[in-house]
Amino acid sequence: MKFIDTSIPDVKILEPTVFGDERGFFMETFRADEFIAAIGINSCGVAAKPFVQDNHSKSAQGILRGLHYQQTQTQGKLVRVVSGAVFDVAVDMRQQSPTFGQWVGVELSAANKRQLWVPEGFAHGFYVTSESAEFIYKCTDLYHPQSEASVKWDDPALGIQWPLVNGEAPALSAKDASGLSFADAPKF
Repeated sequence: MKFIDTSIPDVKILEPTVFGDERGFFMETFRADEFIAAIGINSCGVAAKPFVQDNHSKSAQGILRGLHYQQTQTQGKLVRVVSGAVFDVAVDMRQQSPTFGQWVGVELSAANKRQLWVPEGFAHGFYVTSESAEFIYKCTDLYHPQSEASVKWDDPALGIQWPLVNGEAPALSAKDASGLSFADAPKF
């Protein structure tokens, strides 16, 4: 597994070694010893916690989910796509971080087999660029809807460059359509 730095040092791209032939392929998608060695302790002094929940979602093209985070029971997420492609985004919500308010966007797809590590203290979301996409992610804490917050996907203060298909507005849930501005959203 190769760990690739992004413009926000605590957010990492994970690129697996893929062994393939005419029969198919094999790859490791997670290995605790390598993950802990590569992630270690983030800039806020927090060590990587064990994963306690796995999630799997399927979405059609043009759907945007996010930008979500939990204020308590904060979650680190290791995310990947097993079918289709998405543009995946992490926004630093940690006020004491040197990258506070910055974002990273990465294409994750079944073809490139990349994963993204989104640490605790980040808002996270993705936009489906393919006909549909299946998205799998491991979480370091359990889902806690009472503390969930949503930051508006198109907040001009963030300036996220979403690759919108045909320039059309994304399909959003009611929760995401009424997301908070970055300025008004709770921070860590």
